[in-house]
Amino acid sequence: MAPKASKPASGKTPAKRSAIADVVAREYTIHLHKRVHGVAFKKRAPRAIKEIKAFAHKSMGTSDVRLDPQLNKKVWESGIKGVPYRLRVRISRKRNDEEGAKEKLYSYVQAVNVKNPKGLQTAVVEDA
Repeated sequence: MAPKASKPASGKTPAKRSAIADVVAREYTIHLHKRVHGVAFKKRAPRAIKEIKAFAHKSMGTSDVRLDPQLNKKVWESGIKGVPYRLRVRISRKRNDEEGAKEKLYSYVQAVNVKNPKGLQTAVVEDA
C-alpha cells in the first residue's frame, strides 16, 4: 500500500495561482471538420459554434465564453451545412469588471484572417 499524499511535508497548503494574473491572448487553429463529423446538415453550423465555445472553455479554463459577431459570420458564411474545415481564432482571457460577476475572468473569441490555417501552431499574442 502506498501512503496517501494529502499535504506537503512542510504542513502548508499548496499555493494556488492567481487567476487575475492570467490575462493572456493566444491564437489557435480549431479543426472544426472533425468536431462536426457525422452531424446532420441542418445542425452543423450551430454545433460548430457550440464546439468553439467548448474549445475556448477547455483551453482557457473559464466558463464564461463570449464570441465575436465576426466569428459567427465566418462560421455561417457558407450556410448552415458549409462549415469551414479549420478556423484560426484568437482567444483572449480578460478581466470581468461587471458588477456582481460570478467569475473574475471571461474568454473572448475572435476570428483571425489567414490564407490557410492548416498546420499553424498555437501562438501567444500581445493584445493591444
